[in-house]
Amino acid sequence: MTRMTTCIWSNYTAEEQAKFYTSLIPDARIVRVEKTPVDTPSQKAGEVIIAEIELAGHRYLLLNGGPMFRHSEAVSFVIHTRDQAETDRLWAAITADGGEESMCGWCKDRWGVSWQVTPDRLLELIYDNPDKDAARRAMTAMMTMRKIDIAAIEAAAQG
Repeated sequence: MTRMTTCIWSNYTAEEQAKFYTSLIPDARIVRVEKTPVDTPSQKAGEVIIAEIELAGHRYLLLNGGPMFRHSEAVSFVIHTRDQAETDRLWAAITADGGEESMCGWCKDRWGVSWQVTPDRLLELIYDNPDKDAARRAMTAMMTMRKIDIAAIEAAAQG
């Protein structure tokens, strides 16, 4: 069976990121942390080169590659949340310690990795809603928000 793993470039913070990311999601885990056996262009022999993690059943490889490549919003983690409490908890954790808020549920962690904290209820009201006017009102309300406020989205959808 073919296997795929997403690789995320890190500026020598792979192990720290692995610990943080696995603290966010229930049942997440650090699969392994490996040191390079030889010098590489970015690492000396014996230094951590990768940290492999599992989040919600998906594996990610954090590679200590150095500062030459930066993250952008073109790739992001999307976290589907069950309720406002989970949305608030994740938003606070991701934007803490140098993270940044953005619009429409987007934010960045302190390493510049983009996240979308997306309540399931938001998707129901916008994409699974047979009432297209209500869906438009919900989407319009969402466009004004940073962190998603589920009650405000529901109120907007109701008119």
